[in-house]
Amino acid sequence: MKKYFITGLVILLPLAVTIAIVVFIVNFLTKPFIGVVSSFLKSHNIMYKRFLFMSDEQLILYGSKLLILTCLVVFTLLLGMIARWFFFKALISMSDKILHRIPLINKVYKTTQEIIKTIFVTDKGSFKQVVMVPFPKGGSYVMGLVSRESPKVCSDKAGGELFSVLVPTTPNPTTGFLLMYKKEDIIFLDLKPEQAIKYIVSCGVITPEHPAALSEQT
Repeated sequence: MKKYFITGLVILLPLAVTIAIVVFIVNFLTKPFIGVVSSFLKSHNIMYKRFLFMSDEQLILYGSKLLILTCLVVFTLLLGMIARWFFFKALISMSDKILHRIPLINKVYKTTQEIIKTIFVTDKGSFKQVVMVPFPKGGSYVMGLVSRESPKVCSDKAGGELFSVLVPTTPNPTTGFLLMYKKEDIIFLDLKPEQAIKYIVSCGVITPEHPAALSEQT
């Protein structure tokens, strides 16, 4: 009975976590447009018929999300194609300068731009170093990823160089804590980021030494 239960967990938990993350991303992308698209479908009587176990409202809601996601994918592909054209690069440069000059908007835009460039464009090794740090108190440790050096003002106030460490939560690594540590408080590990993420998502069951621990128990 125990083996059957563990086997069920091995199948169910990764699937549940994956579905939860996908649902979160879908809702995040479609929420700003769901009202407009739903109103459009209702006003034109599109998809306004019951289907299987779904009501009219549910059919319109899910149909709207599917339509929005399809449009976003197509728009992203077209944007990527156009971005390779020289004149569009000039247009982006001009709009970038304009957005940098608009009060309030420039703060949000510049911060978001820097984050995206740091993660996806630069090769400075952000989130490449796996470490172990004391948390939530001394004597207990968690696994984290070094993002980069902390702001100089923070290091100066702390009386020594600080490093920013992202500590993902279990079993959902898309959330976590951003902590700052002195170098002497950080234990650097010879692990790959994907190994650390597997360890965190599996609640400590899958380790670098025992990557097939789940299958062995079953």
